[in-house]
Amino acid sequence: MHLDLPQLIKSLGYFGVWAIVFAESGLLIGFFLPGDSLLFTAGFVASQNLLNIWVLIFGAFVCAVLGDNVGYFTGHKFGRRLFQKEDSWLFHKKHLVKTQNFYEQHGKKTVVLARFLPIVRTFAPIVAGIGAMHYRTFMSYNLIGGFLWTFGITILGFFLGKSLPPEQVDKYLLPIIGLIIIISLVPSIIHLIQENRSKKS
Repeated sequence: MHLDLPQLIKSLGYFGVWAIVFAESGLLIGFFLPGDSLLFTAGFVASQNLLNIWVLIFGAFVCAVLGDNVGYFTGHKFGRRLFQKEDSWLFHKKHLVKTQNFYEQHGKKTVVLARFLPIVRTFAPIVAGIGAMHYRTFMSYNLIGGFLWTFGITILGFFLGKSLPPEQVDKYLLPIIGLIIIISLVPSIIHLIQENRSKKS
């Protein structure tokens, strides 16, 4: 089944786009949602004067930040409880200690960079909460990451849409969306390959 993102965005409007951004940022069930391509296409749609670009970006930014906050508090309140019980085949306290240490060392850049990685952006704030990352620090970098992600990708789609002749929009949009999806997946694939190699070595 072909997903027509431009038509979906036109049908859903601002609140539909914002709801998807919120769900992907803060709800576990949102990891499969098309955040990058959605924002890019929404910017593209705005370039055709069907949405106001600044209203779109502001709402997406607010929902991205709120979504990450929900993820953080979910991890902080419920995730840590799971690790407070005795070790079992599924849960080990040493993993919580590793998570805490990782976020103490790399938490700031992780919160920002995770925004640009599908799936990772859904789980990063939850892991930050589990790892007890200081909330003020988390919120500061959540704001930075949320702004760079929503503003950067949406405005890219907007300006690209403005630079293309109207009759060529359909010709270029789908390949560009496909390229964005591939580029956004590359860092995760590289990380998995490197991790697999390090395990073998």
